[in-house]
Amino acid sequence: MRIADHLLALADRVSSPMAVHAHCDLPCGVYDPAQARIEAESVKATMEKANASEDETFRIRAVLIKEERSDMVKQHLWVLWTDYFKPEHLERFPDLHDKFWKATKTAGECKKTNDVAVADRLLAEIAAIDAMFWESKK
Repeated sequence: MRIADHLLALADRVSSPMAVHAHCDLPCGVYDPAQARIEAESVKATMEKANASEDETFRIRAVLIKEERSDMVKQHLWVLWTDYFKPEHLERFPDLHDKFWKATKTAGECKKTNDVAVADRLLAEIAAIDAMFWESKK
């Protein structure tokens, strides 16, 4: 068989429709609010270190890291919100959208401040999402 024939056969297999049955993109074990929590803990720790330092270069670096980690919190929450949770979860948790919206907004707020109280609020909001997540698995 020629190389061209192999490539055509491969293209046929790749382009053929396949039926896939799952309620989420991948097995549910890949989703976990712990990813957002870990990044939020990093945001808080970075704020604390920046606030305790008088080294301007260190503080600038800490702010850059904090902003990056805040974006990562938002990304982890968005994936969990949009890929894991389904309409049937809204029936069990009617405030699900509100909790995610508030947490992602707070993560954005963390980018604008070094106020540790904002990071604490973010961690509390993630904890509420975490409780819904684990309850949804029962």
